[in-house]
Amino acid sequence: MCSSDLATVSGSVRDFLKDWIMAKEQRPERRHYTVEQANHALPLVKAIAADMVAKFAEVKERKDRLDRIRRQKRSKEGVEDFYAEEMVEAESQLEQDLEILQGYIEELTDLGIEVKDASRGLVDFYSLLDGREVYLCWLLGEEEVGHWHELDAGFAGRQTLMAGSPSGPHAEDFRGDQ
Repeated sequence: MCSSDLATVSGSVRDFLKDWIMAKEQRPERRHYTVEQANHALPLVKAIAADMVAKFAEVKERKDRLDRIRRQKRSKEGVEDFYAEEMVEAESQLEQDLEILQGYIEELTDLGIEVKDASRGLVDFYSLLDGREVYLCWLLGEEEVGHWHELDAGFAGRQTLMAGSPSGPHAEDFRGDQ
């Protein structure tokens, strides 16, 4: 998940996720996948990514609701606080949802998969191509890992892995850990 993708979630939620993901990105060991290994992992990755996307939407909706309650509360200062109980409940549920979302991201990270956008289910698998690290790129809804990009290229720099493609590498050119 990059900074621009986090813009859809505001305040402490964004900061929490950004800090947590950055800490995870500093892990010393990386697993490298072949295209075949990445596709073999997809049933599990798809299930986790689908749960992550759903939980991200819940977190965003809950955070938006909490922000609305806070605005209403500020606009009615001096009046009995009708929103106190609802705020406490919403804050508690938001905290629980963030922990669950963090768990999904951690599951993927533990598999050596980098979450790029939790709201869409965009993940990257590290791989090796001609001795350099690259990403195999997958987005929730795609049937298989069918794209790759350089580490600094991002989603916009995705290139196809389709067999018979006249340009670029093919699936068998990507190396994983032995």
